[in-house]
Amino acid sequence: MTDSKYFTTTKKGEIFELKSELNSDKKEKKREAVKKVIASMTVGKDVSALFPDVVNCMQTDNLELKKLVYLYLMNYAKSQPDMAIMAVNTFVKDCEDANPLIRALAVRTMGCIRVDKITEYLCEPLRKCLKDEDPYVRKTAAVCVAKLYDINAQLVEDQGFLDQLKDLLSDSNPMVVANAVAALSEMNEASTSGSPLIEMNAQTINKLLTALNECTEWGQVFILDSLANYSPKDDREAQSICERITPRLAHANAAVVLSAVKVLMKFMEMLASESDFVSTLTKKLAPPLVTLLSSEPEVQYVALRNINLIVQKRPDILKHEMKVFFVKYNDPIYFKLEKLDIMIRLASQSNIAQVLSELKEYATEVDVDFVRKAVRAIGRCAIKVEQSAERCVSTLLDLIQTKVNYVVQEAIVVIKDIFRKYPNKYESIISTLCENLDTLDEPEARASMIWIIGEYAERIDNADELLESFLEGFHDENTQVQLQLLTAIVKLFLKRPSDTQELVQQVLSLATQDSDNPDLRDRGFIYWRLLSTDPAAAKEVVLAEKPLISEETDLLEPTLLDELICHISSLASVYHKPPTAFVEGRAGLRKSLPARAGSQENVREPAAEASVIPTQESLIGDLLSMDISAPTVISNPTPAVDLLGGGLDTLLGGDVGTTAPPINQSTSGLLGDIFDFTPTPTMYMVPKIMWLPADKGKGLEIYGSFSRKGGQIFMEFTFTNKAMQAMTGFAIQLNKNSFGLTPAKPLQVLSPLPPGATHECSLQLATTGGVQRMEPLNNLQVAIKNNIDVFYFACLVPMNVYFAEDGQMDKRLFLSTWKEIPAQNELQYTLANLNLNADGIVQKMQQNNVFTIAKRNVEGQDMLYQSLKLTNGIWVLNELKIQPGNPNITLSLKSRALDVAPGIFQSYDNILHS
Repeated sequence: MTDSKYFTTTKKGEIFELKSELNSDKKEKKREAVKKVIASMTVGKDVSALFPDVVNCMQTDNLELKKLVYLYLMNYAKSQPDMAIMAVNTFVKDCEDANPLIRALAVRTMGCIRVDKITEYLCEPLRKCLKDEDPYVRKTAAVCVAKLYDINAQLVEDQGFLDQLKDLLSDSNPMVVANAVAALSEMNEASTSGSPLIEMNAQTINKLLTALNECTEWGQVFILDSLANYSPKDDREAQSICERITPRLAHANAAVVLSAVKVLMKFMEMLASESDFVSTLTKKLAPPLVTLLSSEPEVQYVALRNINLIVQKRPDILKHEMKVFFVKYNDPIYFKLEKLDIMIRLASQSNIAQVLSELKEYATEVDVDFVRKAVRAIGRCAIKVEQSAERCVSTLLDLIQTKVNYVVQEAIVVIKDIFRKYPNKYESIISTLCENLDTLDEPEARASMIWIIGEYAERIDNADELLESFLEGFHDENTQVQLQLLTAIVKLFLKRPSDTQELVQQVLSLATQDSDNPDLRDRGFIYWRLLSTDPAAAKEVVLAEKPLISEETDLLEPTLLDELICHISSLASVYHKPPTAFVEGRAGLRKSLPARAGSQENVREPAAEASVIPTQESLIGDLLSMDISAPTVISNPTPAVDLLGGGLDTLLGGDVGTTAPPINQSTSGLLGDIFDFTPTPTMYMVPKIMWLPADKGKGLEIYGSFSRKGGQIFMEFTFTNKAMQAMTGFAIQLNKNSFGLTPAKPLQVLSPLPPGATHECSLQLATTGGVQRMEPLNNLQVAIKNNIDVFYFACLVPMNVYFAEDGQMDKRLFLSTWKEIPAQNELQYTLANLNLNADGIVQKMQQNNVFTIAKRNVEGQDMLYQSLKLTNGIWVLNELKIQPGNPNITLSLKSRALDVAPGIFQSYDNILHS
């Protein structure tokens, strides 16, 4: 008979019946009663009233019954903590049972009962089980340490369980090792310090690699993940680890394979890219990744998302495997789109013919989303592989001839990008595009076509008629179409002023008088002022040469890509977002790849970012909503020619007596003075404070501070000898710290330093030392040695010395990054009692490497948008709200690493009050 009988009952007074059965003398009846209790608990009935009766059943040799009672205890102990204490003696007794299964069961259950009163009784049995002769008990106890750490972290550290866990890493049983690694990994994730609880060394790593070959697949995943967090001391160690991990690539479990790939991708960064070993490893990585694409759909998708990251970092790995990513007819749509993305990343001159042939085939499919993506992919191929551009344009023209509406519209959108990439090369096809003007109904396609007409108006005889046809339904158009139409007609006017004056007046009137869209109105007013006051300037602005778009249009930011490579085989690699973006309350420093072998720079600068082709929507928050302060060049005033004839009166129907006052620009400008008139800015330095008093320094007194000069960080010292003897042999050492500060040169102090003498000196620092999270983040522990003794002290490094010179973010990147960072990663701070206007703040902050990206006035208050970058690559975006007459300024900060916020706030306060 099955166990389903326990879930059905017709008895009244069921709890009373169960109570009497639980207290029965017959073992069989007692076991049946406990099963009924568990069944009731499973379906949601409250059987907590039976707690003392069930606990009494713990005193049994029957393993099945004991398991059931323990299950009940885990469920109800939290709601009945006082009753749960009754079970402690049985737990302690079971932890010394002759049967290892019972010992393990007891310690596992105690770890799952999250009651503080029981936790203190758990320590002694757990300590014994960690040294148990049976490996099953030891591996269960290892996991129990992690559970206990989650309940009471301080208790685990005080009771020495961390040291016992470290001993288990050297255990003879591979499963014990794997569980110890898993427990440590979980505890590291939960740790608020951000630094590893146990430092891995070469000896420990060797033991983990030995256990790797013998433990279960999940044990292997835990060990591989732990290895990925280890930093080898040199390239020889990295190569040795890679050689021992490579066999895992042939494992049947996809998680093991991807974890191995993650370790290899990380350690390959430390090896010389031209070495034979890296070349061999690159070849070995391809087959396992290809094999993953033969798995079930869910695994395939995870593999594809991870491969997308891998080919961005190292396209050579899969450059010969293009056919694997060709779309199958029965692939789900999310497969198809991901494969298309990877195909574009792998496209090169050698395989472009094959890729184009496939893409043209895809463009005739029935799935509309997939067809759109395929047409866009053809355009991306043209931009990426110059030799194929002509063939791509020809393919796109063939697709336009099909007259399939959505295909035509997508083709026009990508042809606009091709024109941007290859100016004056393929404009002969414009007439073909104009034939399809009437069929365009999607905003992006209409905007693209309008851009083409405006950009090449001099080549299109009836450009004015074409644009006028769009103007008829101006108010019904999407915002991006209206903005593009306004710009296109102004371009046409500047190229053919004689016969388009009426058209430009009409569009400017529509944009400035009849529209309620602020972006459109602002752009209309800007164009009008340009045209009516300085036509030459209007031409320079509106008809300026466009920068060429980049080859890759959607690469991830290099620092983000490096971080995601460190998270291969996790959810972050599927979302393509760092864990902090979707895991609430996640602490710890961001992971990043080690510096590449052969790099001259110890601190890796991010590679030049690819300019993403933005969608028209993303351009709405452009120069109109944010006003970049740039230096103005004052020229001799010349009478302006009013190209519009009627001027402002004609457009706005009003009379303007005075022109708008010029914008007050800072003399230095945001991008620096191009004429080199700007004096070297003076960066703020915190006043020196006493770091080491004479009574603790045996007569040596040290005052100090930190400064940043010429892109370098310096420690500024004042040494005073208050002892009776001369001091010599000065040396300094810095402990590991959050930003990797380390001396770049030896400490140069006057030697000997006579009694009563004072000496000032500077010590240049680098940011290439060991990194360990400190509390607070900017804490620095220092040791200074002389002929008398070694002296230790700690000091706080002001955050502004970490502000790097390359912290000016591109405006569009600023906008997109601000939107990407989640709302919970925004903090606010009030800067009190400041008597500075916006220009004064811009100037002061720029002198300290905080760059103003944009400035605007909203409802009478000035808004400043600023970016800064720390030496460890962390970006911080700030927004300041300045109300005239109010001495308090609101500072809103956004960053992916909020730990730096208190230091940034303090630096703003110090700099602006200086």
